[in-house]
Amino acid sequence: MNIFPINTGLVLEGGCMRGVFTSGVLDYFMDNQIEFPYCVSVSAGACNGLSYMSRQRGRAKITNIDFLEKYRYIGMKYLWTQRSNLDRETLYDKIPNEILPFDYAACFANPMTFEMVTTNCLTGKSCYLSERNNPERLLAIAKASTSLPFVCPIVWVDHQPMLDGGIIDSIPIERALATGHPFNVVVLTRNRGFRKSGHDIKIPKYIYRRFPRLRLVLSKLNAYYNRQLELIERMEDEGTVLSIRPQHPLEVNRLESDTKKLTALYEEGYQCAKRAIEYYLKKYPH
Repeated sequence: MNIFPINTGLVLEGGCMRGVFTSGVLDYFMDNQIEFPYCVSVSAGACNGLSYMSRQRGRAKITNIDFLEKYRYIGMKYLWTQRSNLDRETLYDKIPNEILPFDYAACFANPMTFEMVTTNCLTGKSCYLSERNNPERLLAIAKASTSLPFVCPIVWVDHQPMLDGGIIDSIPIERALATGHPFNVVVLTRNRGFRKSGHDIKIPKYIYRRFPRLRLVLSKLNAYYNRQLELIERMEDEGTVLSIRPQHPLEVNRLESDTKKLTALYEEGYQCAKRAIEYYLKKYPH
């Protein structure tokens, strides 16, 4: 169903386990055949977006909530075995290839342009990557996009060292505009008015010592994110963005393991999407 202007983009923020909100939004889109020609996604938004790309309704919810309870893939114990706070072997190999197979054929056949954001550790710049043929490269990009600095290992994509795309471009609205999408639906995982309050801290040279430009951008995380939040709110007020976001401050943290809280956030995402689409159709009747 095409209810938006022809060049409308879809922008998916990350947020780790807060991303179950996005799972609910995308399941509502699939239930109502709401599609887009272009999507740019970051971190958890990239993983959720892949299930939207493959049209596997409910897959992201099962992975993020049901399998979390079953496989317990979050925990500091994985730092000892995988140098990560996540069981990445389960998340990026066993689940997509064995337990709940990802439909690569449907994903690659989808005409929507789908980009995932990573951060190049050498340049300190964002990369916007797509893959239409190679399952291994697709998973490598997704893994890189979700590799949080400090607690996840660097992922090599196309012989380049990559980390989480949210380091610089947590809400890639400017990328959507630059690729020819003047109106965008933006799925956020924070309520309107939220700002990061902590002060940015200069990263010492002994951390990521081979990547000085990465250290520089890591020293400005909060400033980058708050600037993007301000831009989104301004564009909302101008009518060039339709935001779908939680209505109140979240009780779910980045590494939440309480499945009741996560299920409630998923349902909130579904209902917020429903209300946002109903609002849009009332304002711009077809």
